[in-house]
Amino acid sequence: MSTRAISGPATPGPATELLFGDWYPAARAATLRPGKMSTALLLGVPVLLGRKLDGALFAMRDLCPHRGIPLSAGWFDGETVQCKYHGWRFEPVTGQCREIPSLTGLDILQPEKIYATSYPCQERDGYAWVYLPEAGAGRIAATLPPVPEVPKFSAKFRSAHLVADLPCNVDHGIIGLMDPAHGPFVHQAWWWRSRASIHEKHKHFEPIPQGFRMSAHAPSGNSAPYKLLGVYGEPITTTIDFVLPNRRVETIRCGDKWFSSLTTITPVTPSTCRIDVAAAWNVFYRVPGVTFLARFFGARFVRQDQETMIEQAQGLRAHPALMLIDDADKPAKWYFALKQARLTGTGTHPLSGPVTLHWRS
Repeated sequence: MSTRAISGPATPGPATELLFGDWYPAARAATLRPGKMSTALLLGVPVLLGRKLDGALFAMRDLCPHRGIPLSAGWFDGETVQCKYHGWRFEPVTGQCREIPSLTGLDILQPEKIYATSYPCQERDGYAWVYLPEAGAGRIAATLPPVPEVPKFSAKFRSAHLVADLPCNVDHGIIGLMDPAHGPFVHQAWWWRSRASIHEKHKHFEPIPQGFRMSAHAPSGNSAPYKLLGVYGEPITTTIDFVLPNRRVETIRCGDKWFSSLTTITPVTPSTCRIDVAAAWNVFYRVPGVTFLARFFGARFVRQDQETMIEQAQGLRAHPALMLIDDADKPAKWYFALKQARLTGTGTHPLSGPVTLHWRS
């Protein structure tokens, strides 16, 4: 299930710097059928996606290295991608050129020494993840970071996916994702929470590599979905991680019952982004219609965020001065510090150790 812009085309807000050298979800894997091509825009990079007849996924820069025409304008026979302009043919996983039709027996050029740009591409949780290296990084390292995935704690589980386009840069998308104070206002609903439910909270945070963790804690008592888990009669705990460049992982445990989600904010361009949610659970596993209800209410939840980002983008076009406060905006400050350290290759982790934050929501 997906949600799209709800008020017509929205002019994006200001651009921002992007983090390369990591994995990003490019497309739902089910849309990549053998012998077919698809395109995506990731971090401003045009990407050609597809699946070979043997099932292997591939991702290429959607540009022919000969004259720069998009390879997506050409043909894919399930084994090789052929450029429309001069018929150059490429093996898409490696990018190696297999044929240049204009060559004659007198030419000494060896096509196999020419490569179109290809990127590592792996399937996880129903997504095709693409690794985009730093510009000018040369050959991609043989050992890459693990492909992100939703944590799972049993063999049997159900799953769902949601997506929405946001007319803001990735920074605003991410700090909105981590913002603990907007819930009673943006997500007012009988099935979630109301303004009247606002009360003071305190949460413990700790540093983790490339991010930070909201330590295991009892979930908010003013959120209706958490109350439903009380039927199991077990203590309920929630853990939330944020990891660069764009991932929020939430895990809810209730005895042997669990719910996990991986939410990513993926830059499409320097001024627009996309939110993807992949969730898995075994709570209420045998309840009929639970997957439909999860998708329905999840889509409503994401749509509320999307509407807010569209409205915020209108204000950001005026380039207003912005502020971040303590303690509710502290996670946003940590994010910016972590991002700057990664961009510059300098600096220390913004959390030197565990810390407790207080806010009302």
